[in-house]
Amino acid sequence: MKKIMDLIAEELAAAFEAAGYDKEYAKVTLSNRPDLCEYQCNGAMAGAKAYRKAPIMIADDVVKRLKDSQCLEEANAVKPGFINMKLKKEYVAEYLNCMSTDGELGLETAKKPKSVVVDYGGANVAKPLHVGHLRSAIIGEGIKRLAKKMGHRVLGDIHLGDWGYQMGLIITELKERKPELPYFQEDFHGEYPKEAPFTIGMLEEIYPKASGRAKEDEDYRKEALEATRLLQNGHKGYRAIWNHIMEVSVADLKKNYESLNVHFDLWKGESDAQVYIPDMIERLKAKGYAHMDEGALVIDVGQESDTKEIPPCMIQKSDGASLYGTTDLATLVQRMQDYDPDQIIYLADKRQDLHFLQVFRAARKTGIVPEKTQLEFLGFGTMNGKDGKPFKTRDGGVMRLENLIAEIVEEMRKKIAENRTVDPEEAEETARIVGLSAIKYGDLSNQAFKDYVFDVDRFTSFEGNTGPYILYTIVRIKSILNKYQADGKALLKLKVEPAHDENEKALMLEVLKYNNVIETAFEELALHKICAYIYDLANAFNRFYHETKILAEEDETKQKGYIALLVLTKRVLEACIDVLGFAAPERM
Repeated sequence: MKKIMDLIAEELAAAFEAAGYDKEYAKVTLSNRPDLCEYQCNGAMAGAKAYRKAPIMIADDVVKRLKDSQCLEEANAVKPGFINMKLKKEYVAEYLNCMSTDGELGLETAKKPKSVVVDYGGANVAKPLHVGHLRSAIIGEGIKRLAKKMGHRVLGDIHLGDWGYQMGLIITELKERKPELPYFQEDFHGEYPKEAPFTIGMLEEIYPKASGRAKEDEDYRKEALEATRLLQNGHKGYRAIWNHIMEVSVADLKKNYESLNVHFDLWKGESDAQVYIPDMIERLKAKGYAHMDEGALVIDVGQESDTKEIPPCMIQKSDGASLYGTTDLATLVQRMQDYDPDQIIYLADKRQDLHFLQVFRAARKTGIVPEKTQLEFLGFGTMNGKDGKPFKTRDGGVMRLENLIAEIVEEMRKKIAENRTVDPEEAEETARIVGLSAIKYGDLSNQAFKDYVFDVDRFTSFEGNTGPYILYTIVRIKSILNKYQADGKALLKLKVEPAHDENEKALMLEVLKYNNVIETAFEELALHKICAYIYDLANAFNRFYHETKILAEEDETKQKGYIALLVLTKRVLEACIDVLGFAAPERM
């Protein structure tokens, strides 16, 4: 289905042309004064200079040609040259009924679907997920779901930190604790154990201890560096340990991401890129893209148009070691070879902006990524506590993600128990569902690049711009529909009727914005726009609900129209929260 603003714009374009003006001036926007009108066009003011005419005269000319409009009830020219418009109630109802019969709610999906890779998550193996991993997971999952909603072919890749010095540290510490293990016996030729010699809990204790010791003990640090080198050069025993680390860590990561309703299609990591590095570096040197600078191999990525100096992209240190830039370029080699994507979207802390600028420019300059493939970096701000500093535990430590989730779920459990609307057996699952909405909506309702304050009290409230409020609205609609059906009435073959009052029309006008909001959110990678939309939609429904006797309505046709509108409102809200990565319970 065409978006409602496009349909209005088509009528307006015809009116501009009929009045002797260029149809390019017929751009339609939502009114910023809903008390005066519903939609607006400012094209008359833009055309005033070209036609050497007062804007109000152009607006008057156009409005005269809109008297027989199919969709507009009112079109008024207002000084200095605005065209204010209101839609016909019958037209709005007709549009909503078309949405109702469309499986995608009228959303215009991509005519030429793109192949999209979303790189998000970025967790390190052998380390617990903490609150610093939250934003990448939540925003990345939402972007992936949004791209799929628009009809694109999408792969979400976690891009694990699973290679390098941290592995050498774990191997070194394990060797010191359990030197008798076969992995450390150079003369061992049998099969290594299938069971890992450690649990995830042990791994999470081993790494920080080894890391701390290496900072104080130079010999220990050198041993860890040597273990890293041996691992990366194929040491059989160390590779076996690495496989154990991966198996144990990935199982734990999947469990934790599952609790956030975050699911990756690909579990690739830095290690998967290593095989591409040697040939890539040789090619970059042979083609003259890379050169030595103070002992390091670099690619110049500065451009004449730069207003500040952009440092070269370093791909090999003076000691021959690779860097993040090397791995990211090699990962692009792998992705182009395996998936040939049309678009790759990266999610990471906004402070990585320079890094990705260097990598993207290097990838373009060297031909690793062709011009047809879009490379986009979506940098996000930090999640802070009420003190404005990065979110911490009460004793000042970095909070584990599972502890944050547990804290939110417990808070929701208390509030649900106070309401006493859910059976104790349901309370646990309901608290988990609503708690997840509090976390995700609390994050996604902010613009991604901005820092924000994670306020547990505010995010778990059933009032205001929160996830629980959105879910409470959906549950309220479900309750009305259940009562309607309990009276022996069916939800099938219902039609939205033209609005009977302003509250009903206001709700309808919010519902029909759906396809425009979803499309714009994808174009701008702006999930906060979906949050703002469903908050407005929930508010519009609740005003309608409080002012309208829905189940007590005696006029059957009128009541059926109300119920049809509620069914559609629920579908739109549920489609939006599905993109955001959470769902609504049956009761709250």
